[in-house]
Amino acid sequence: MIKVEAVFWLIGILFVAWAFLIARDTTHPKRWGSAAFWGLLGVCFFYGTWVQAGTAPPWILGVAVLVLVTLASSGPLGDGKARTTSMAERAVSATRFGNRLFIPALVLPVVTVIIVLLAPVLKIGGQPIFDPTNTTLVALAVGAVAAAVVAVVILRPKQKLTPIFEGRRILESIGWAALLPQMLSTLGILFTQAGVGTAVGTLAKGILPEGSLIAAVIVYSVGMFLFTVLMGNAFAAFPIMTAATGWPVLVQGFHGNPAIIFAIGMLAGFCGTLCTPMAANFNLVPAALLEMKNKYGVIRAQIATAIPLLGANTALMYFLAFN
Repeated sequence: MIKVEAVFWLIGILFVAWAFLIARDTTHPKRWGSAAFWGLLGVCFFYGTWVQAGTAPPWILGVAVLVLVTLASSGPLGDGKARTTSMAERAVSATRFGNRLFIPALVLPVVTVIIVLLAPVLKIGGQPIFDPTNTTLVALAVGAVAAAVVAVVILRPKQKLTPIFEGRRILESIGWAALLPQMLSTLGILFTQAGVGTAVGTLAKGILPEGSLIAAVIVYSVGMFLFTVLMGNAFAAFPIMTAATGWPVLVQGFHGNPAIIFAIGMLAGFCGTLCTPMAANFNLVPAALLEMKNKYGVIRAQIATAIPLLGANTALMYFLAFN
């Protein structure tokens, strides 16, 4: 059975490989700090599987996270400008391969969906091939490997390990922000456990006009937007604002339809995703991949859509969720 631990080990191997490449790059301005950061991150993926299995103490992983934060905030990370193809070479390659360039990108979702759909019947000796508790994640990893293999077969680069080299280039272009999604999802859990939602709810009840439905809807919708901007993840903002105003005020107080309220509330949060660099995988990674001059260019292009959309979601919640 291919378990999720194998995915974590594969990710760890990639980070360690990138750290090795950085350490060997004598032209890198901050090679030792960068190599230490990405190498330690890779080791964390290995060690985390042992923590999950209960065979290793978790506090060591916590110390490693603190070291990663120290390295990221104190300045030893840098972009080594790994050698890659020039713009002219890419233009020639694009002309040569045309639409075939999209094949590897399409292989990833296609393979992932196929595995997810067929996983229940894919068995050997009565045992499932893919971890049934984490099928999607395992399928995504298999799809990524398949896409890389297909890319090498189609494009036939001089170096067969080009995906590794290009992965290092993209990773360093993004920098420590590549870890924001994981860090912020953890922050959301901590906020929920610490009772931030309850505290926000107490504050909201103190400022909300008595009996004003429109005010309560605006607080919930805008709150989802703002917490998503701060945390970079609407899924992390959702339990906080739902505990604060969504459930006690809109559902219990005004007897709103919870399905409509929470679905539109998530959409309001996604408006915040469009406006924040904290959502690195949505807003900073594309800028790095496209080598945009302004790393916040994606956000600037999306704000004009996000703000009116937030207003539309607020109106929809008000008119649809309450009879």
